[in-house]
Amino acid sequence: MTESPWIRPYRREDRPALDDICVRTAHNGQDSRPHYADPAVFPATFAAPYVHLEPELAFVLDDGTGRAVGYIVGTADTARFARTFRAAWLPLVAGRHPEPSGPPVTPDETIARLLHHPERMVVPELAAWPAHLHIDLLPEWQGRGHGRRLMRAFLRALRDGGVPAVHLVMATANKPARAFYDRMGFEEIDAPMDDSVVCLGRTTGDPDRL
Repeated sequence: MTESPWIRPYRREDRPALDDICVRTAHNGQDSRPHYADPAVFPATFAAPYVHLEPELAFVLDDGTGRAVGYIVGTADTARFARTFRAAWLPLVAGRHPEPSGPPVTPDETIARLLHHPERMVVPELAAWPAHLHIDLLPEWQGRGHGRRLMRAFLRALRDGGVPAVHLVMATANKPARAFYDRMGFEEIDAPMDDSVVCLGRTTGDPDRL
């Protein structure tokens, strides 16, 4: 009998699967491996620090066999997260992904620069949306309602923790992701961002209505 996919809390043994999902969806929603010399820089920046620092806010889509095929991770307090990222996470990964000595000249160096500057996450215009998130699903698991279920679990956890609102930053080139966030009730926030990205936010209220 085949088990049904379900949403569950992150487990430590999920870490390799989350790293893999991140790598395979990091290039504007597509596989980053053809475009980066060491695509492990992506989970080191956008997935692993969250499950390391705030595992209670990490949820996975389990395919029914125990394997994670999608995830949502984030933080309840972006300013606090940026500080703990620098103090407790960056020393663990800086050796493998060194900061470029000058302006980034390769795709890998561009992401490594982000890794080494967690303070970039703290934007005064986003203070009313203190939490932020990252969500990724393997392509074959997209478009089937699982992203909505992951988002619902994450928003419930934030709401229950007294967090009023959440934001995210996404690549403008990722049109399917923008359509998904629009359906999830996210709206554009006027914040100073590079033209290649857009910032979206919503309250944590009524997640069960998603």
